[in-house]
Amino acid sequence: MIDSFLARSRWFGGKGRTFTVTGTTEVGSLGTSPEVVVLLVEVTYPSTGSGQADEVEIYQVPLALYDAPQDRIEHALVGTWEGRTAYDAVQDRDAMAAYLRAFGDPPDGPIRFVRIEGHDLDLDAPGSPFSGEQSNSSVFFGEDSVLKLFRKVTPGENPDVTTHRALTEAGSPHIAALYGWIEHEDLQLGMLQQFLRTASDGWGQALASVRDLFAEADLHAEEVGGDFAGEAARLGEALAEVHAQLRDAFPTSTTSASVLAEVMTQRLDAAIGVVPELAEHADGARDLFAAVAGLGEIPVQRVHADLHLGQTLRTVNGWKFVDFEGEPAKTLAERLLPDSPWRDVAGMTRSFDYAPHAVAASLPEEDPDVLHQRAIRAGEWARRNRKAFLAAYCGEGGLGPADRTLLTAYVVDKAVYECLYEARNRPAWLPIPLAGVARLVG
Repeated sequence: MIDSFLARSRWFGGKGRTFTVTGTTEVGSLGTSPEVVVLLVEVTYPSTGSGQADEVEIYQVPLALYDAPQDRIEHALVGTWEGRTAYDAVQDRDAMAAYLRAFGDPPDGPIRFVRIEGHDLDLDAPGSPFSGEQSNSSVFFGEDSVLKLFRKVTPGENPDVTTHRALTEAGSPHIAALYGWIEHEDLQLGMLQQFLRTASDGWGQALASVRDLFAEADLHAEEVGGDFAGEAARLGEALAEVHAQLRDAFPTSTTSASVLAEVMTQRLDAAIGVVPELAEHADGARDLFAAVAGLGEIPVQRVHADLHLGQTLRTVNGWKFVDFEGEPAKTLAERLLPDSPWRDVAGMTRSFDYAPHAVAASLPEEDPDVLHQRAIRAGEWARRNRKAFLAAYCGEGGLGPADRTLLTAYVVDKAVYECLYEARNRPAWLPIPLAGVARLVG
């Protein structure tokens, strides 16, 4: 039952891999009607080589249990659990209402619902699942709050919870405030946040700006009505404020630049094995990483660690940053390590490069002159918004030589990662990050 449910769920990280469900543990129940039970499902992937250990992951699966089939949620059927019909609780409005009520009147039991004071929750708001998420599952409760249930769980601190908590307590205007979270022993299972009712996706806004530019082929980026540079600058200011608040809220330290350079070099060498087109740019990238190695000790702190335009929301009250979990492909221990703030800055600058070229790739092919003009305008848009973002982030002090070297290395490292991702998932988009690497190390 559970294995087939996992295999068809978009949030399951093992799609396309051979796996076995090697354990299922019921960790608690909300004791409501319907009864909602929370399962922790152990998934094991067989090792791919001799001497290697099997890989194990834990997934959270909340089930809504009924004595008889429910036609209204037939699409969410999981199977049978302890003699009753089981459905994915996230897709069941009655089950999700029980989750929301638990924040107002926490049930006794091993699952704890922790509430942060300061917001009067609407405990009667109807729930509706968000269909666009992938690695987790979210449910909107009216226009009041959003519950995110973590699907893949790991013992220890979840940075999405702890970072949002710190920024909420600091009064940051650049996040959706944290209202509470769900935990079981040393596992954090979910978080309840402010619903940003006026929010629009930052990536979508950037694409709209690019489309405006391409529609006016004879105008430059700064001449088009949908110019994004002002928003890019506001994003830079917001990120600088968030980084300052995170420095105050979490321990800071330093890391060896030579170690960082070695890690970046290793990632480049591994990527060349998958994307051989990177080889012609490898010498330039290695020279850059070698320059980083001579920078001594680098300040590090808590950062977002997976920042791009898709992790931003524009509201009437300004820009908000979302999803502080870090890179999904990394282990929890890796995601909790402090990093340079330039990691986040690099992610945003790469996103400014992606937006115009992604729009260009989606348009029908034209004659060579049109394609050439479009490429020029795409480059203008990316440069204009990178410049506005960096100027606002750095402030009056600007960007010093050492920081510029470090930032450029982080941008190249990010573009190398993008090459690897596109080669595996969207080969048609591979030229976008490849061109970025070529420009940066040329």
